[in-house]
Amino acid sequence: MATITRFLETFEPSHYDVYIDVNRGTKEISGKSTITGVAHTKPVYIHQKNMEIESVQANGNDVPFTADNKTESIKIEVPEMGETTLAITYKAPLTDSMMGIYPSYYEVNGEKKELIGTQFETTFARQAFPCVDEPAAKAKFDLAIKFDEKPGETILANMPEVREENGVHYFDTTVRMSTYLIAFAFGDLQSKKTKTKSGVEVGVFSTKAHEPKELDFALDIAKRSIEFYEDFYQTPYPLPHSWQLALPDFSAGAMENWGLVTYREAYLLLDPDNTALDTKQLVATVISHELAHQWFGDLVTMQWWDDLWLNESFANMMEYVAIDAIEPDWNVWELFQTSDVPAALQRDATDGVQSVHVNVENPAEIDALFDSAIVYAKGARMLVMMRALVGDDALRKGLKNYFAAHQYGNAKGADLWNAVGDAAGMDVASIMNTWLEQPGYPLVTAKVVDGKLTLSQQQFFIGEGKDAGRSWKIPLNSNYDAAPKIFKDKEIVLGDYEQLRKKNGKPFRVNVGNNSHFIVKYDKTLLMDILDNLDTVDSISQMGILQDLRLLAEARQMSYAAVVPLLKRFANNHSTVVNAAIYRIAYNLRKFVTPNTDEEKALKALYGQLSTEQYERLDWMPKDGESIDDQLTRPTILNAALYAENPSAQAKAHKLFEENKNDLASLSADIRIFVLRNEVKNYGSQELITDLLEQYRQSTDPSYKSDLSVAITSTKDSKMISLLIEKFEDADTIKPQDLRAWFRGVLDNSAGEQAAWDWIRNDWDWLEKTVGGDMEFTTYITVVTSVFRTPERLAEFKAFFDPKINTPGLTREITMDKSIIETRVNLIQDEKAEINAAIKKVTE
Repeated sequence: MATITRFLETFEPSHYDVYIDVNRGTKEISGKSTITGVAHTKPVYIHQKNMEIESVQANGNDVPFTADNKTESIKIEVPEMGETTLAITYKAPLTDSMMGIYPSYYEVNGEKKELIGTQFETTFARQAFPCVDEPAAKAKFDLAIKFDEKPGETILANMPEVREENGVHYFDTTVRMSTYLIAFAFGDLQSKKTKTKSGVEVGVFSTKAHEPKELDFALDIAKRSIEFYEDFYQTPYPLPHSWQLALPDFSAGAMENWGLVTYREAYLLLDPDNTALDTKQLVATVISHELAHQWFGDLVTMQWWDDLWLNESFANMMEYVAIDAIEPDWNVWELFQTSDVPAALQRDATDGVQSVHVNVENPAEIDALFDSAIVYAKGARMLVMMRALVGDDALRKGLKNYFAAHQYGNAKGADLWNAVGDAAGMDVASIMNTWLEQPGYPLVTAKVVDGKLTLSQQQFFIGEGKDAGRSWKIPLNSNYDAAPKIFKDKEIVLGDYEQLRKKNGKPFRVNVGNNSHFIVKYDKTLLMDILDNLDTVDSISQMGILQDLRLLAEARQMSYAAVVPLLKRFANNHSTVVNAAIYRIAYNLRKFVTPNTDEEKALKALYGQLSTEQYERLDWMPKDGESIDDQLTRPTILNAALYAENPSAQAKAHKLFEENKNDLASLSADIRIFVLRNEVKNYGSQELITDLLEQYRQSTDPSYKSDLSVAITSTKDSKMISLLIEKFEDADTIKPQDLRAWFRGVLDNSAGEQAAWDWIRNDWDWLEKTVGGDMEFTTYITVVTSVFRTPERLAEFKAFFDPKINTPGLTREITMDKSIIETRVNLIQDEKAEINAAIKKVTE
């Protein structure tokens, strides 16, 4: 066994007959997995996890077998190699882990109900039925599902149901596909359906706890996304239907099961009459992300998990391409610039970060690959860079050829680069591999040396970093023709600066559009030229300048004290992306001030200076005909004005609360979170918190529930904080899928930090048992890291997590996060006085 890397090397399946009987009452699964394929070795190995294997037959005869939970295997002594049919009868528990086959819990009119769903990515199909549970082990599947059925219940699967006999539901044979994409669900469901231009049936399904109108938005986006992808990929959607299903309990955001995509309710359902635009954008991009996968990931699947980026990075880019095409007024690429880009740049600047392509074997380590800032955000940025380089015509041609060559099969990263490179007539692989295989990214320094405009590159680190001499092939995207299209040297001289400046008539810039994955450090001459001509610089580039200044300050290549006076230059810009960048810097300044001190008072005054004019312009309520930018900027400005303790903002928020206190859910979703949080922080009582907590329990509106959790966790009342900590493990109040947000809210509240930190240390075993099989488990450590900023907390972090550093899946996170906290502690200790003096100076 020790010499076997992949089970596919021992047995290559071609077809499964899977019979599963689910009993919700006894929480048991029983079934039979009949697998036809080729035995390449004697013995063969099949995956199982936590199963009781009752019998195994090979070609109709009983054969010896050994089940081993440690290796998640069944070792089967087949009599001969070659074409073989294995029949495995088994039993398994129905667990509450949100992995494998599991129940979701919800209430309708006070009645508790269950909806059964599945989650098989990464390695959890083996909890549902014995299989070769590897991406390359593609086969066709015939599913037959029996369950303790009640009248009116609906059952869904990847393919349409073909018949029902004696309580068993039989589904059409699937196309050739990977095990982790198999899915089914059953329960008391409602739905809305439509058809695409090409005849694909599209449906949205949810429990009846929701109003039917909450399905409309998703149905429209799903239909138009599929139509867009069929055109963009020039490849038909390969299945008869595309079901979108909202599960009340779901560990990830969504999952691209082929033909039956599953979602958290918050990422599929919304009230069309009262949902903020940014929430609509989020839901739309999640849907289009999963539907991008129906081709990129499902039709063509990565060969092994090390090429996970091939699925996720591409879907992450395509979600924006699709929504930008079907809702162009939303300017959704700006969302990419304010969410994915800063996440990728921050994470990727820490030494020890994984590269986009990572070698992995251990199943426990596979889940750790799902680093959203790297495999999703950085990977998407890498592909955006590639798209800008080759153009859409070559990209579409390359993708069409890629799908044609690998459909119903598997591929590696090189296959994609070759297909796109051939279409573009360019060696795409040699450029992109410098980004794919290396962690980190370059800092491009632009300076005038002896009158010559000079560029150089070296790896950028926040904190200690070991310079390994890496270099990248950088698409520079400069506004001067003298700069090369691809910068691959360590240093280049572009020519006489004064002559170049005169010839071009504008400040020198690189990374125009902020599409390439690097940051820029301009010397004083070049930076001041840009700042003095800001009115000629587009919004994305202004955002890029602020983004780079923030990162340079984090890396101590300049001081925040030098950045603070520059913020006013940008403050009255009406662009969403510029305001997002301003207040990301302003938020970072909070770590340098101690709560309830003169330092904090000065910082609040700075927030007031930056936000007052914008607040007076935008006010609380949307205006007829206002721009998308104004709609998306208002929340940022309201948040800043309330932190600044703007008396008008606080009073209006309180007034809005009083006017709507009998129906808080009806408050405009664009501003509701700020009204609720202001009330809790400034006018709150234990009675109010208790009431809001009960509303959280009763509401089925994911957007309102999210607003309530943010507001409630901002309380300064120690008694209420203790109550919230008690609710962390009460699944009837806070579902495990939502716990991280509540934990973060309390931890990031100075009045609740100690209580939340004590809870996670004392109840780590409970947390691991409850969400430990989940690919998001490590993000609890990330949350702690994002808050801690003192030497004492660093010492406590090390004391608690160092003994866990060898736990599979946690090693990289713990190692990196110690470095991140240490870097922050040192920065604060060394620069706190200087930065607070700068804040005080600009506010006097």
